[in-house]
Amino acid sequence: MAFLGGNNLPIGFDIHPIFAGITGGLLFFAGLIQLSNKRVPQKSGPEHQHDEPGLIRALFLFCYSCFFKPHSGSNKASQQGALESFYASQASVVQFSKLDYPGSNMSSYDVTRKLLLRGREDMLALAAAQLLHKAEKEGRRANNKRIWVDVGGGTGWNIEAMAQHVNVPEFFNAVYLVDLSPSLCAVAEKRFSRLGWNNVKIICQDARKFRLEDYEDGLSGPGTPGLSAPSYFDQKRPEHGGADLITMSYSLSMIPDYYSVIDTLTSLLSPDGLLGVVDFYTQSKVDYTYRNWTGGLIGRHGNYFSRTFWRAWFDLDRVSLEPARRDYLEYRFGTVLTANLRNTSLGYIPYYIWLGCHKKPFSSSSLPNEIIERIDALATESPYLLPSDISTKKQQNAITAKLTRVIEHTAPEFRSKAFDAAMQNLSANLPLPSFFYQNHHWRIYYDDQLQKHTQFNDEYIYAFTWEDSRVDREILKLGRDDVVLAITSAGDNILSYAMQSPARIHAIDLNPSQNHLLELKVAGFTALAYSDFWKIFGEGKHEDFRELLVTKLSPHLSSRAFQYWLSNASIFTNPKGRGLYDTGGSRYAIRAFRWISYLFNCRKAVNEILASKTLIEQREVWKNKIRPALLSPLVSNLLVSTEAFLWKALGVPKNQLAMIEADHQRSETVKGNLAKDTRAHAIWHYMVNTLDPVVEKTHIAADNPYYLVCMTGQFSKKCHPDYLSRSAHNKLSQPGQFDGLRIHTDEIDEVIARIMPGTLTVAIVMDSMDWFDPESSAAGRQIAKLNRALKMGGRVLLRSSALEPWYVKEFEKKGFVGRRVGNRRAGECIDRVNMYASCWVCTKEENLPPPTPESTEERERENRVGMGGGEVDVWTL
Repeated sequence: MAFLGGNNLPIGFDIHPIFAGITGGLLFFAGLIQLSNKRVPQKSGPEHQHDEPGLIRALFLFCYSCFFKPHSGSNKASQQGALESFYASQASVVQFSKLDYPGSNMSSYDVTRKLLLRGREDMLALAAAQLLHKAEKEGRRANNKRIWVDVGGGTGWNIEAMAQHVNVPEFFNAVYLVDLSPSLCAVAEKRFSRLGWNNVKIICQDARKFRLEDYEDGLSGPGTPGLSAPSYFDQKRPEHGGADLITMSYSLSMIPDYYSVIDTLTSLLSPDGLLGVVDFYTQSKVDYTYRNWTGGLIGRHGNYFSRTFWRAWFDLDRVSLEPARRDYLEYRFGTVLTANLRNTSLGYIPYYIWLGCHKKPFSSSSLPNEIIERIDALATESPYLLPSDISTKKQQNAITAKLTRVIEHTAPEFRSKAFDAAMQNLSANLPLPSFFYQNHHWRIYYDDQLQKHTQFNDEYIYAFTWEDSRVDREILKLGRDDVVLAITSAGDNILSYAMQSPARIHAIDLNPSQNHLLELKVAGFTALAYSDFWKIFGEGKHEDFRELLVTKLSPHLSSRAFQYWLSNASIFTNPKGRGLYDTGGSRYAIRAFRWISYLFNCRKAVNEILASKTLIEQREVWKNKIRPALLSPLVSNLLVSTEAFLWKALGVPKNQLAMIEADHQRSETVKGNLAKDTRAHAIWHYMVNTLDPVVEKTHIAADNPYYLVCMTGQFSKKCHPDYLSRSAHNKLSQPGQFDGLRIHTDEIDEVIARIMPGTLTVAIVMDSMDWFDPESSAAGRQIAKLNRALKMGGRVLLRSSALEPWYVKEFEKKGFVGRRVGNRRAGECIDRVNMYASCWVCTKEENLPPPTPESTEERERENRVGMGGGEVDVWTL
C-alpha cells in the first residue's frame, strides 16, 4: 500500500471550522495592527467620488472574503465562476495610491495581499538577476525580442513591481498578463492605462489555451497573429516557445487542473527561457527523500501539525497545498534556484520560491549528451578538454565529436559523480541535478543527503583559513600550467592560488558549508563592487547582504549555496551580531579568548596589543598582561586540553591529538622532568610553542591577519588576507577568472580516484594526513592515489602537528621524496599562523607499479561508478 507522506487528515475528524476560526481571528488582528497605521491620501473632486474610504475597510473586506465568506463557487459551474465569486468583491475597489514605494500604483486589494503573499518581490528580483546576467553575458542583438508571460497575473502587481529591477517598457518587447478572472483583469487594465505601458497586454483566458504564436509575429505555430486558432484537436504543441520569462505568483495552488497548465508552460518557454514560481506549499520529507534534482532541501520539511493546519485552512478558499503541485513542477522542468521559506508575519505559513528552465538543456552547438560529457571531462581532468577560444562552429563540432568518442572509451573510474547522477536520472526520465542548469560549473554535483555530509549539521568549522597563503606562494610558485588540488577550508587559500592563475584548481571539502562559503566569495568577486565585497568579507557584516544576495549574487551561486546563505543572511545583517568571523565551529575558540580576556581583566591589554607600534611594545604587553591569563594552567586544564573543545573549536581530531601527545612525550621537557607526560601539559606546551613565537616575530596589527581577526572579529584595511586587497579584486573580478575552478564536496580519496592519471601538478592537503589512524592502511591508499594522479615531479604540500609525522615514510615508500620546509623546533615561526609544528613538500619521483587484479577489484568496489556508453542519445535511454 502506498504511503502518502503523512499529508492526509485523520479520518473522521473535521478540523476545517476549528482551524478557520482560529486562523481567521489571529490573521485579522495581525493584519489590523500592521495596516491600521497606513492612511490613504484623501482626494477631492468629482473624479474621486468613488474612491475607497481607507485601508481599514479594505482589511475588513479581505478578512471577510478569506476567512468567513463561504466559497462555494457561483451559478456558473466553471473555474472562472469560482474565481469571480471569490475575487469580484475584493477587486471592485480599484483606487490606486502611492503606498509602497515612489511611483507605484497599488490598489487596496494589493495592499491586503502584500501581507499574505510573501516572496513575490524576491522571486521577481531573482528572475531579473538571471535575465540581466544572461543579457550581459550574451549581449543584446537588435532583432531579438524579450517576452514575459505572467500566468495568473491578477491585477498586474508583479509586472509593476518588476520595475524596481528593470525598465519594463524597454527591457521587454511584450508582456502578457494571462488570468481567468475578468474582475482582476479589469484592475490590471486600469493600472497599465495609468502607467502608459503599451507593451503590456491583458489576456483574460484559460492559461491552458494561451498560445504566444496567436499574438506574436515570427513565432512558429498554426495560429494567425491576433486570432485564436480555429481548432486544437489536430494541433501538436511545440517542444518550446518564445517566452524568455514565465512567472506564476500564488496561482499554481489555485488551478485545479495544474498538470495541463504546467505541461502548457513547456511549449511557451523559449529554449533558454526562465520560469519563476512563488506559492504556498506543505510537504513531508518522506515525499522528497532520495531526489537529487530538487536543488536543495533546507527548510523544506514541515511537521505534521503545520501540514495539516495549513492544508485544511487553505482548502476553505479552494487553495490547494498538496505536495504534488510542486513535485510535478520540479519533474517537468530543471531547477535553477529554489528556497523554502516561512511567512513570519502570519503564523509561519510555508511558501517556496523556485526558478527553473527546460528539463532538457538546449544548445545551438551540441547535443544534450555532449553537454554532459563536456562537464564530465572538466571535472575529471580529461586531457581532451574543449577549448574556450574555438573560432568556428565547424571546429567546435569536430572537437565535441572527438570529446564524445574519447569519453565513451574512458575507463569507468574516470567518470565523475555528476556524470553518474546524470545518467541515472536520464534513464528514469527525470530532470538532471540542479548542478547542470547553473550559469557556472564551479560546484560539482554531490548528494547532500548522505550522512557524511549531514554530520556537519549545516555549519562550517572555519570562517577563515588557518594557513598562511604568503608562505604557500613562496614555496609553490604556481604557474599557468599548474593543475592544483587543495582542501577548501574557508576558501581564502583557494583564492590566493587563483591570483597566480593556474590552469585548474580543484577545491575539496567534505563539509558542504565550507564550500558554500567559497562559492559566496567567488560569486562576490564576480558580481560585487570592491566596497560591498570588503564589507561582507573584510568587516564580516553588511546591512544589505540579503538584497545583494538576491539581486547580484544569486546568478553566480548553486541552488544549495543560495539556499544556505538566504537562510543564514542574518550572519551579515543582524545589527546585534558580531558578523561572519564570530560564526562556525572556530567561534568557540574566539569566544573563549574573549571570555578569558574579560575574566582576567585584560581586555584593555588586548587593545594595547592592537595599538602597538613596534614588536617591542607588543612583546611587553603579551608577556606582562595577556600571557599569564591565556596560558594559565587553569585555562589549559579546564578548557583548552579537553577533547571536546579541541575538536569543536579548533577542529583537532583524536588522531592528531595523539600526535601532539606523542611529540610531547619524546620532548626534552618531559625527559628532563620539566613537564609531566599528560595531555594537559602536552597542550599547554603546544600552545606556548605556537603563540610565543607569533608574538615575538610577527606584528599582529600590521601583518598578521589570522590573529587580528580573532581579536577584533574583522580584518583591517592595513592587515588582511591577500584576497581582500583591492588589487586582488581587480584581478579576480575580471570575466573568466574562475573558469578553471572546480569545487568538490567529497573526500580527497573520492576525487583523486576519478581524476585522469598524471594530470595534477600540485596537491595541498593541509593537515588532513594527521587525521588518519597509523594502524590502518587508509593513509597509504590515499598516498598511492595521489601518486597516480600527479605528474612526474608533482608536489604534495602538507602541514602537521608533529615534527616528524609518521606518514612521511609512507610517502617515501610510494614514490615520493619528503623534504621539511618548516620547523618549529628552534622556537621560530614556520609561518604567521604557526599553528603546526612542521611543513613538508613531498615530490613524486617515480610511478607506482600497475595495481594487481585484487587491488583493482577492491578499488572498483570502493569507487563504483556508472555505465560507459556507446553511440546513444542519452535523452532517450
